[in-house]
Order: sequence, then structure tokens, then C-alpha cells
Amino acid sequence: MTHPGTHRPGFRRVLLKLGGEMFGGGTVGLDPDMVQTVAEQIAEVVSTGVQVAVVIGGGNFFRGAELEERGLERARSDYMGMLGTVMNSLALQDFLQKQGVDTRVQTAITMGQVAEPYLPLRAKRHLEKGRVVIFGAGMGMPYFSTDTTAAQRALEIGAEVVLMAKAVDGVFDADPRLDPDASMFHEITHKEAIERDLKVADSTAFSLCMDNQMPMLVFNLLTKGNIARAVAGEKIGTLVRS
Repeated sequence: MTHPGTHRPGFRRVLLKLGGEMFGGGTVGLDPDMVQTVAEQIAEVVSTGVQVAVVIGGGNFFRGAELEERGLERARSDYMGMLGTVMNSLALQDFLQKQGVDTRVQTAITMGQVAEPYLPLRAKRHLEKGRVVIFGAGMGMPYFSTDTTAAQRALEIGAEVVLMAKAVDGVFDADPRLDPDASMFHEITHKEAIERDLKVADSTAFSLCMDNQMPMLVFNLLTKGNIARAVAGEKIGTLVRS
């Protein structure tokens, strides 16, 4: 199993970052078919013995920055977004349990009736027992994105890579949905991504990964089987490394 840095193949413990807007299938709310597809892909990976933790955004319900533009106070709108991530986390937990995958949700905001509090040592124990751990409610603080949460949680639980699941094939030099001539990077450094202002993740997440030598792999979630390919170290997507 190669990995350091990363020269691929294969990872033993990964942090999977899922954009909330993908859970909505492009609309506000939840698309059960999409959640089931993601759950099936995660279950396939877990069956191979890989330890999987997940961070989900809440963009299919609320986006703090956009709500602020409409007049809501930023901190309050961010907290609303955190609650959206918890709804997504519980939905994914349900679909994973139906796939026979033991799953725990841990939240940065205490809500004892529906989830455990975020405790990194307990999260590690769950992973070691073959359970999927889903981290909800972001960092529990406003002004921090779920991209940054993914980087921080990956570092704290000892993940080997942040798998950034997107609706595009990787990191491009321009938005491929707007520019048909956009070129995809197969590999790029965190520093280059920050300097080029590439929007695949926010600069705080990139900086945190860069400072702690945490690689990111950006890949297309909509291609069935890509989570397994990413975990196995196949050359898909864009590798972002220090």
C-alpha cells in the first residue's frame, strides 16, 4: 500500500467530503435516489476494510453566505446551514444502515436525541470497528466552511487523504461548465491552487492541508464506482498535494 504524500495506490482511512447541493439533485431539499447511490458506493468501499469518515455540506438546504446576501445576519445564517448538514448526515446514515453498514453521526453542536457529540477519540474507535462516521454541523462555529471542516476532521482522526467528491472530473483552470476549453490538472500543489484562486475548495481548507501535508483528491462523484477507484488509488481526478 503506497501512499506518503501521495503516490497513490490505496488508502486505509479516508475522509470523504460531499457537497450538500449534490444531495439535492440540483434542487432545494433531498434527492433520495442520489443519497442511495452515494450510500451504495460507500458500502462497497467499507466492505473492502477501508475506514471511511464523511463530512457533508448543507447547500441543498441553506448556504450561509447566500442567506447573508439576502439580509440575514451571517452568523445566524451559518448556524442554519449547520442544521442543514445534520439533516443530510441523518439521511445518509439511514441509507447506509439499510446497506448493512453500521454508521454513527457525530455533531459539533450538541443534539443528543439524534447524534453523538463530536469526540475524535470515539470517532477513531468507531472507524477501527468498521463503522462509518459522519460529521455533522460543520465546525460548530460560523464563518468556517464544510471544506475547512473536512480538512480539520481529516487531520484530527488521522485520515490519509481528503476525498473531495464533486460534480466535475477534477480541478480545472477555468469552470468547465462555462468554458469548453478548460483544461483539467492531473496534479497540482495546494499553493498553486490558492494562488490561482481555484474554487474547488476554499483557501482556508487548502492552507490547512498544505501546512499539514494532507493530500486532497478531487474527483467526480457522479461517475458510478469513483469512490472505490479513488480509495484504491486509481489515477482519476486531480491530486492536490504539498
